[in-house]
Amino acid sequence: MSRIHEALKKAQEERAAQQDFRSTSVVESTERPVSFPSAPTAVMDIPVPTSSLPVDHLAGPLTFDVLLARCPQMRWNPDPSALVFINTDENSEGKEVFRTLRTRLYQVRAVQPLKTVIITSALPGEGKTFVTSNLAQSLIRQRERRVLLIDADLRVPNLHTPLGAPISPGLSDYLLGEVDEIGVLQRGRDENLFLISGGKTVPNPNELLANGRLERLLERLGPAFDWILMDSPPTIPVSDTSILAKMCDGLLMVVRAGSTPFDLAQKACQEFNDRPLLGAVLNRADKRAGYGGYYYQGYSTELQKGKS
Repeated sequence: MSRIHEALKKAQEERAAQQDFRSTSVVESTERPVSFPSAPTAVMDIPVPTSSLPVDHLAGPLTFDVLLARCPQMRWNPDPSALVFINTDENSEGKEVFRTLRTRLYQVRAVQPLKTVIITSALPGEGKTFVTSNLAQSLIRQRERRVLLIDADLRVPNLHTPLGAPISPGLSDYLLGEVDEIGVLQRGRDENLFLISGGKTVPNPNELLANGRLERLLERLGPAFDWILMDSPPTIPVSDTSILAKMCDGLLMVVRAGSTPFDLAQKACQEFNDRPLLGAVLNRADKRAGYGGYYYQGYSTELQKGKS
């Protein structure tokens, strides 16, 4: 019995010793000080304020207030010989023609979506840049109408010239990824008129226009404007306008009176059978040549309402 008693006593002592060890381990683990790695071995993900991020990282369309705040006003030197609205005579015939064209566009807009309009021609030298810049001038003279001008003729960019604005940074720089939406924008004295000029000369304008960044530009800026007018290359010599046509709501064809061959004008129009061809603008029409009183001061408009 004494051996059994000693064995039981020894087992009891061992169990008590194990319990004391576990209790001590728990206390030590809970009381052990927490160690932190010394800086800068740990990289912490600190959120950056949205206002300091580049525009490309801001999600969603840009508002007009954001554009006004972030796009500084520039000193343009408009050319009075190229912009009829610089003339102080509000009743001049040249202004009235572009007001008529503006009215026709609003008539089309009443029956179909119309915001982004491409102005093109069959051949170079027919006056598409003249029509684009003056149509924009007529639109912004309406109350709170906001217009974005885009020079999409990357081969011979000239839309900045009548406005007296810098040529770059411009659309080519944006398409190359060198500037963001704010960096490519310009605005002059009229705060409702913004310009994206052509930018620097590039060897591959066709590929740039098709790289997808222009669609992104229109998506980001489009909601801030009532109208977007794009001056495009002539249709017959190059295929750039066919790419641009997929991004617009309608096209205007500029035809120079007494100069553009009829067959080439017709061929240019046929290039856009799948896009809304809004009509034609007859430029440099001589009102003495039998066009009638509808044509004023060498400029005329002919817009077929709702033609698709």
